[in-house]
Amino acid sequence: MKLYPLQFEPILKERIWGGEKLKTILNKPITSKITGESWEISTVEGDVSVVATGILTGKSLNDLINLNPDALLGTEVHKRFGKQFPLLFKYLDAREDLSIQVHPNDELAKKRHNSFGKTEMWYVMQADTDSKLIVGFKEDSNAGAYLENLKNKTLLSILDNVKVEVGDVFFLETGTVHAIGAGLVIAEIQQTSDITYRLYDFDRVDAAGNHRELHVDLALDAINYKKIDTYKKYSKELNQSNSMVDCPYFTTNFLPLDGKVAVKKSGESFTVYMCVEGNFELEYEGVKFKYIKGDTVLIPAELKTFILNGKASLLEIYIS
Repeated sequence: MKLYPLQFEPILKERIWGGEKLKTILNKPITSKITGESWEISTVEGDVSVVATGILTGKSLNDLINLNPDALLGTEVHKRFGKQFPLLFKYLDAREDLSIQVHPNDELAKKRHNSFGKTEMWYVMQADTDSKLIVGFKEDSNAGAYLENLKNKTLLSILDNVKVEVGDVFFLETGTVHAIGAGLVIAEIQQTSDITYRLYDFDRVDAAGNHRELHVDLALDAINYKKIDTYKKYSKELNQSNSMVDCPYFTTNFLPLDGKVAVKKSGESFTVYMCVEGNFELEYEGVKFKYIKGDTVLIPAELKTFILNGKASLLEIYIS
């Protein structure tokens, strides 16, 4: 099996809070006016990515991993995670506020759902004026205060509400209460998990008049009630991999590309590039692959040397 840089069919998700920016800004083939998410690379059960281009078109990501896990995942990733693809990559369009929510850690998620936990990070790709995120508590809190404010519909008063702009990065460890605010397009990198505990949904109802399910009790021992700093500063040196987030689950760098960059990898991990601005080419063994804003490409681990060329802002993700 000859591997090459892999793009996948986007898995589009309608959400009550979604809009149309995934089409107008990121060129996704949406047909709904409430499309909230484009899952770019996924092996979540029921939502496994399928190759969109090249001779492997139509093959699922799980199929490719099973055929040769070292070649695709990398020797160290295979050793650590077996034949599981450990990350999930998304773009999100929040036309309205998302629910206030929290994700369980690995231990709790394994016990309750036989799943990974959900540590994640956000990169702000587009922000309407005065758009905000909710990220944790303003001050150290506790379960009693959380429940009392939830009962009185004053939960927002004890949560940290942060105004954001394009290029801002936030790292959300499991247990961080959070919500994406209206008017934002976000690139999200997370552990492979679809476990979310919804705390409050602003009393919204769907088209049938139903409220979405809340998970107040499940969230109680999943929440980190301490005040935490989620905002990440980073450098923007041209044609360099600038560190944004380095955690046990993934490493993400910011690569502002202006011209050619030769890349060398060890073969221990796959690499993913999310193009958050501009366009670029990737050249491997004399073949050029072209990408535009909104594209996400998986570089199998066995592709150890390649050239990036163009004028673009890239998120570079791997496991170290």
